[in-house]
Amino acid sequence: MRYLLLLLSFALLPALFAQQQVQIKEVAALDAAPDLRKSKEIQDALQGAGFNEEELKTILDFGNRQNWPEGIRTDTARAANAPYIPNYVCFRLCAYNLNGDQQEVLMVPARNNIHMPEGMRPLGDFFVALPEHALSNVEGNPQKRPTVSRGPAWAHRPKVKIVKADELFGSYDLEADSAGLKALEDAGMSPAEIDAVVFRSTERNWPEGMDNLEKRYPLQKRFTKYKAYLGAQWDNKALLIVPVAKNRRMPVNMRPYIDLYFVYSLSGVKVQGTR
Repeated sequence: MRYLLLLLSFALLPALFAQQQVQIKEVAALDAAPDLRKSKEIQDALQGAGFNEEELKTILDFGNRQNWPEGIRTDTARAANAPYIPNYVCFRLCAYNLNGDQQEVLMVPARNNIHMPEGMRPLGDFFVALPEHALSNVEGNPQKRPTVSRGPAWAHRPKVKIVKADELFGSYDLEADSAGLKALEDAGMSPAEIDAVVFRSTERNWPEGMDNLEKRYPLQKRFTKYKAYLGAQWDNKALLIVPVAKNRRMPVNMRPYIDLYFVYSLSGVKVQGTR
């Protein structure tokens, strides 16, 4: 079921696809989780559940182990962190049948999982398919499932050069800046895109090698090598989009695996224009 459906349309879908928060109760099921893009059954189920083309692409792009947090990406890491895996906040997207067994496609949203331990905390939303018997419903007052967004588009925005790496606001709280939020909205970002920017614009949600000043300080000169685009500007600040697609050659400890966002002082950057 796609996230952007009007509430009225929920009544038209089978109860199976109603919003439902779930818990992973059988951690071992993650060992056999498939790459969503390689499963025709999963793609057919997502299309049948009403996801549009953009949403489907996002789910498939972030539906493989490469996008799982480091703390659950390998067998060894999962074994070490097994007691904490049931604490992930997950939501059902749709169901499909595989060899007579019901399977569920789940969203594990980053913003709902900042309580997870370091190394298990998602930097971006990821998606996983698990057997129904490996899950249990969360009863009571579950959290509302967020909308799907990989973040705002950047390809047609002006390029930006970082010229003074130390003018980065590593712990800036965009959510508390009404002028900043208005600038993002004026720049054409949807509420879901703004949520993605707010979440991934602070150091605690950056790659592990640069998620605090102590780690980041020795790397500061390399920040000028990031390929960035102007998301918005307001007062004396600029929001930079740092896309994964343009920064694959950055050092491993600085390389994004999902688009990142930096809040910089305007004096620390130079807007170079579009392509």
